[in-house]
Amino acid sequence: MVLTRLVIAFKRAQHWLVAAAVLSLLRLISLLPAKKAIEFVDRMARRIGPLTPRHRLALFNLKKAYPEKTEAEREQIAVDMWGNMARLAAEYVFLDKLFDFDPESTEPGMIEVEGIEYFTKLRDSGKPFIVFTAHTGNFELLPVAAATFDLDVMALFRPPNNPYIARKVLATRRTAMGHLVPSRAGAAFTLARRLEAGGGVGMLVDQKFHKGAQTTFFGLEARTNPLLAKLVRQFECEVYPARSIRLPGGRHRLVVEAAIEIPRNADGSVDVAATSQMLNDKVESWVREYPGQWQWFHDRWNIKHTLK
Repeated sequence: MVLTRLVIAFKRAQHWLVAAAVLSLLRLISLLPAKKAIEFVDRMARRIGPLTPRHRLALFNLKKAYPEKTEAEREQIAVDMWGNMARLAAEYVFLDKLFDFDPESTEPGMIEVEGIEYFTKLRDSGKPFIVFTAHTGNFELLPVAAATFDLDVMALFRPPNNPYIARKVLATRRTAMGHLVPSRAGAAFTLARRLEAGGGVGMLVDQKFHKGAQTTFFGLEARTNPLLAKLVRQFECEVYPARSIRLPGGRHRLVVEAAIEIPRNADGSVDVAATSQMLNDKVESWVREYPGQWQWFHDRWNIKHTLK
């Protein structure tokens, strides 16, 4: 019992120290001009990221996904990924300055949006819908864009493992991104109630899920969360793909695509396995287009044990 308490206390202290360091760095960054600060953390991450254990996992994943690429090409993708991740963290600090999209403006800004007609359609339809995305570019900008069109979307998200950082991130997201539902027990019921009331739900669909549907991703076996497909089966709501793309000069393009056609069984019901695979295929197409903007350091294929 005493040993268990000591281990828990040590882990809590470790989380606190890491959070204190990260949050202090972000506060320091906030004192700099936005563009310079974001470029600075990008350069630093490209140097520090390759020195971390996660870099090894990223390269291993890249070798599995892109066996045809050279080691140098895969290394460059991984380095670009670290730059993207650093920018994502720094952009939290400057979100109010970064997001300058105005639907009424004729002048281009840092944010451009494709699929405005879908935002307005969803806002005015009064029908339930699901928008799905992946960890590409600055995906956090999508719910901010939705709010710009007065579109209220309840987003399912996975909090960071560090509880102190998780609380800070959640507070920031609640300020700018509307309703949030942490990915844990009971989340599915909360989302179902939103859809039942005719509202909208946002979901990230590229996370590992231990007991999910059997699918493939980049030709490799992967488990995929079947929640989206099950919600569509229950509420017959439309499903829209959306993504964020980083552009040169620190700019972003947010894209909302037309509703996808959901695979059906012979009796007309939603084919959960086929729908889950379709989500993977869509995300894979996005990642292949901009591989350096996806988070390769996650154990999406449950292969970390092979590195030990």
